[in-house]
Amino acid sequence: MSQEVNQFSRKSFLKTIFWAGLMLPFLQYCKQKSKTFLLKISGTNYVLGHQLWAKDFPKPTEEIKTKFLIVGSGISGLSACRYLKNNNEDDFLLAEMENHLGGNASNGENQFSKFPLGAHYLPIPNKEDLELIEFLLESEIYLGDDENGLPVLDDEQLTFPKEERLFFKNEWQNDLVPQNGISSKTKEELNRFFKIMDEFRIKKDSFGKYWFDIPLDNSSQENEARSLNKITFENWLQSNNFKSEELLWLLDYSCKDDYGLGLKYVSAWAGIHYFAGRKNNWATNRHDQVFTWPEGNARLAKHLSRSVENKQLRNHLVFDVNLDKENVEVLVFDNQSKISKKIIAEKVLFATPQFVNQHIFKDRKFKNFNYVPWLLATLTLKNEFGGAEELAWDNVIFGTEGLGYINDQHQNLNQIVGEKVITYYRSFSTDNCKKARRKLYDLKEEQLKNLVLNDLKVAHPEIEDFIIDIQFHKLGHGMISPVPDFIFGEEKQLAKQNIDNKIFFAHTDLSGISIFEEAFHQGIRAGKEMMGI
Repeated sequence: MSQEVNQFSRKSFLKTIFWAGLMLPFLQYCKQKSKTFLLKISGTNYVLGHQLWAKDFPKPTEEIKTKFLIVGSGISGLSACRYLKNNNEDDFLLAEMENHLGGNASNGENQFSKFPLGAHYLPIPNKEDLELIEFLLESEIYLGDDENGLPVLDDEQLTFPKEERLFFKNEWQNDLVPQNGISSKTKEELNRFFKIMDEFRIKKDSFGKYWFDIPLDNSSQENEARSLNKITFENWLQSNNFKSEELLWLLDYSCKDDYGLGLKYVSAWAGIHYFAGRKNNWATNRHDQVFTWPEGNARLAKHLSRSVENKQLRNHLVFDVNLDKENVEVLVFDNQSKISKKIIAEKVLFATPQFVNQHIFKDRKFKNFNYVPWLLATLTLKNEFGGAEELAWDNVIFGTEGLGYINDQHQNLNQIVGEKVITYYRSFSTDNCKKARRKLYDLKEEQLKNLVLNDLKVAHPEIEDFIIDIQFHKLGHGMISPVPDFIFGEEKQLAKQNIDNKIFFAHTDLSGISIFEEAFHQGIRAGKEMMGI
């Protein structure tokens, strides 16, 4: 491949995503040398969540008063709490259905490593994103600037070499752009595609706004740019004569990675945004790296959680809301003590997705919100797994249904690692997310095992010989997907509007793309609205 193509690693355009989780106890080490190993399933507490449909809860026996109530402890909710705290507002409470904070940015842990149960990295931000850069500074991820004005980033919180590899044509290659043994026509298409993405990355409208920006609300509002939201990415590629199997696989993979759905289903605007939204204009000497941690974005959730010490109600499910002239009355079920409580607040933020909100607010039912189901599988493997071939941080297998696996111990600085822990990711790209969700919930341990191993065996045919245990993690509503007409559509705008300046909403589904940056900025936007700023 030409040097022009080689410079475009996936990291240059990276993403972040999605999701919530519940850690179950780690299973004991299995010393048997047979192919028998332990399987376990975890996931969000959908059983409790589905009780919203019936609302068969006891009458409240306790009353709590607060100025602001935040419902949901995903990144949007935690970011809103941080904004309130940083702006001298201390009278607030956070209610969360699960027994942990973080939402899609959660993690598990076994005796060998922490591992993500959802989103697992953060790309280096654009220089214009001052609020996110400030957060990275206070979290000691960004350490200030050097004598040349370049940001100094904590090396231990960035990906190390080997960052990513692709199993392609029966061998591993560095980088995720197919390179070895591709035709001259494919090389030409790759070069042409990335050249167009370079142009889109810097393209601005007549008002000086980027066509593609982060957060999405900062992007151009002009019709020429937004017309790309009306067609699928597949349609745009066809109209621009992109046909290479290798290129189309890479773009389909990229869309699934950030949006859950592939290029047949997402809008052209979203598909191009994956490559053009990040400008690589801040830490210019680090553009091929991302921030990551063994526990994934749970590390970022932990930093945000400093704002809610002694202000959180875990295992509390909100099931009803009533407005009066002065306040908002919120009914919550304490799943631990099995009692209901009434929380009286001046203002309430629902940092929850719309498929939850529709069961709380009768008149807020929206049809065009598509949530893609995801499956994560964390495998504990004998130390010999991989042989002499070094695992990369991100390991992807060409042509398979899944999105490859992450080496959860990538940043382990110890020379002797012991058993290996990897996490496999798979979205279910389909035009019927509801049907796929039901199918995922119905799958049992053996079926899930076969689903995962059928992918992994393409690159690791002997993997069963090394498995100690597998934990499967189901995310029925893993992330919002930006289908055509959604990101700039009327329905999304309606869902974002507050109610009587007392009830507010924030979530990545109100952005249209489920990445950390959007969740972070959704929380800030809502915090400003609540405080009247």
